[in-house]
Amino acid sequence: MDRFEALDSLLHEERVFRPLPQLVIEANVNPQELATARRQAEYDPLGYWEEAADHLDWFKRWDKVLDDSRKPFYRWFPGARCNIVYNCLDRHIETANKNKLALIWEGEPGDSQKYTYFELYREVNRFANALRSLGVRKGDRVVIYMPPLPQTVVAMLATAKIGAIHSVVFAGFSAKALRQRINDAQAKTVITSDGFYRNGQVLRLKDTVDEALVGACADCVESMVVVRRTKVGVDMVDGRDFWYDDLIRQERNTAPTEVMEAHDPLFLMYTSGTTGKPKGVTHCHGGYMVGVHRTLTTVFDIKPTDIFWCTADPGWITGHSAVVYGPLLSGTTTVIYEGHPNYPQADRLWHIVAKYGVSIFYTVPTVIRMLMRFGVQHTKRHDLSSLRLLGSVGEPISPEAWTWLYKNIGRNECPVIDTWWQTETGMFMVSPLPISLLKPGSVTKPLPGVKADVVDKDGNTVEAGKGGLLVVRDPWPSMMTGLWNDEDRYKEYFEKIPGCYYAGDVARRTRTVTSGFRAGPTTSSTSPVIA
Repeated sequence: MDRFEALDSLLHEERVFRPLPQLVIEANVNPQELATARRQAEYDPLGYWEEAADHLDWFKRWDKVLDDSRKPFYRWFPGARCNIVYNCLDRHIETANKNKLALIWEGEPGDSQKYTYFELYREVNRFANALRSLGVRKGDRVVIYMPPLPQTVVAMLATAKIGAIHSVVFAGFSAKALRQRINDAQAKTVITSDGFYRNGQVLRLKDTVDEALVGACADCVESMVVVRRTKVGVDMVDGRDFWYDDLIRQERNTAPTEVMEAHDPLFLMYTSGTTGKPKGVTHCHGGYMVGVHRTLTTVFDIKPTDIFWCTADPGWITGHSAVVYGPLLSGTTTVIYEGHPNYPQADRLWHIVAKYGVSIFYTVPTVIRMLMRFGVQHTKRHDLSSLRLLGSVGEPISPEAWTWLYKNIGRNECPVIDTWWQTETGMFMVSPLPISLLKPGSVTKPLPGVKADVVDKDGNTVEAGKGGLLVVRDPWPSMMTGLWNDEDRYKEYFEKIPGCYYAGDVARRTRTVTSGFRAGPTTSSTSPVIA
């Protein structure tokens, strides 16, 4: 079955779900405001994104919103000075958010930690000072090979705070894959843990890093920071390896935030692609934070009382945008879980939702399909009434999985927000809002400021009911700024359909008014179904 055939089944889905009236009344963006935003973004897209940027703090304002003089190497907010960590932490401790919970973490064995914005701010400052003491400076690359731990978040923020560039590598990757990424980034420092818990087992991480450093990359790595998680015995190399706790114990809880140009790199996210070596997708401070902040707060209707749980690992772009940066930019509380969703049994996720009063739950269809096999008895054991929004990401969600989630987890009340975006896009691109009419299996319409389209191989828009290639016709703030040390490969994204960003996904434009197009993924993207 090819990708278009896989999408055909979705075309027969005709059910439409309307949001509850109270939800529409209480939404941050009502239907009239959404229509106004779409009109503004259509006729004045740069004005739309400039207004979005005004909701964040800048050390120096931009000279212009977009410099497109070197297409496709776009520069958003040239001349501006900022730092995403200032907007994630520093600005919040000057407001009522100071003593609000920023982070809730639960380990697989059941241990937990909580950080207010002020506590997380001080922990990040201490580790930022520790990194500086190790010689890490602006522009240096730091590889973070960590499971979902509080220190993973701290490491990302501390690296960005001092102007270094982080590259988080999924802790399930092999030593060979890790070595490949360390070599390509020429990382100066690696941050890892002794191990972590997964499905009742202790998985050793430090040993994998030691194996990865045997080879050409050993010369570029000057230091390694190790977090004590499982307290398994590890070999520590004198002068190179340092325990996290020992480093931060002696550091001050204040630290200057590096002033960055808006276009300065924030992180590298390596994707495997379809052929060749992993691609180091690069995102910057300014444009990335504007796009992520606007779309996450809009799509998930963020309220001051929300507890936001995205189940993604920090090693993926969803973990960056919807676990760490997006929620903290929005001043909400983000939840992180270390372990397997079925450990010790299939109700673990629902136990966490009930325990912490999670109000927004964002996960992948794979998890939903897995939990569906265990029946509904596990969901009935827990009070899930705190939930008000559900979300899906990473692949098209079938109407069956969508409906199961809506009925059994959302109590026929919580909208299921199906989102499409990619590592390369940084932010949500196509998605409904809580006020939208919803059709199972469809991601509805492009968000304001996003000019997505379904085209044939010549770049012509396809008719309703037809399938084609998913493209984005105009630049957007959180788009990748390049591929690390590979300009030619970056240009390929814009050459298949000249003048457009080619997503690598197929999509189908629907005939109905309620949903414009549906998209299916290739191996290179996260992805949804577009309407």
